[in-house]
Amino acid sequence: MWPTFDLRRPFTLILLALIALAWVTLIVLGQSPYGRYLDHHSLDEVRGGGSLMLVFVAGWLVMLVAMMLPTSLPLVIMFDRLARRRPEYPRLVGLLLAGYLSIWTLFGMLVYVGDSVLHAAVARSPWLADHVWALSAGALLLAGLYQFTPLKYHCLDKCRSPFSFITEHWRGRGEQGQAFLLGIHHGRFCLGCCWTLMLVMFAVGVGNLGWMLVLGALMAIEKNLPWGRQMSIPLGVVLLVWGFGLLVGVLPAAGGLPG
Repeated sequence: MWPTFDLRRPFTLILLALIALAWVTLIVLGQSPYGRYLDHHSLDEVRGGGSLMLVFVAGWLVMLVAMMLPTSLPLVIMFDRLARRRPEYPRLVGLLLAGYLSIWTLFGMLVYVGDSVLHAAVARSPWLADHVWALSAGALLLAGLYQFTPLKYHCLDKCRSPFSFITEHWRGRGEQGQAFLLGIHHGRFCLGCCWTLMLVMFAVGVGNLGWMLVLGALMAIEKNLPWGRQMSIPLGVVLLVWGFGLLVGVLPAAGGLPG
């Protein structure tokens, strides 16, 4: 059971406006002097802390709304319909989104730490400094291989069944806590489905709006369209070919990982 996207409903319009605003914000931020702090190559400056770290965190959250919220629209809209008769339902929807985004924020923190480790390794290793492209190739190969794993399909099937997912995790008692936990649970499976594709974003370049749009569209199609599941294997093949071609020097790198 999938919700219909009725553009006459205020809630649907609000969600779409929020996503559009997030993309506009990323475009404006990318043209500003602070835009470079979202780029992977400037993360060393961000690691100094202070206001630059706040810029990065804010940019990451806006990026999550722009890229990941569209992939979960069916579940959010369906939850809104189920909770609409409750007087506190706007808060319930907000808690659902907060739980969902908190999982992806935690993932961003882990990737940030991992990126710091990679930068330190590159700084200590002349070989890695001369073969940075191997890291991008590794990220692409990992993402391609993951497309064929049972865990990928288990998480994808959970994401593609919003009604079953809500009825499994929503009991209507202790509404606020359950709404937040529902977002947490959905975020976990969404992460399990898409985490390697988000790593690809680091391989091709954080802050690259074109690649962000492409990867966001691929994740939304895979999770939401009726034929999206059939795209997983071809996408895995493309990623493997790209990674292998980069590894042997046939294809050029798109930029991104430490360099």
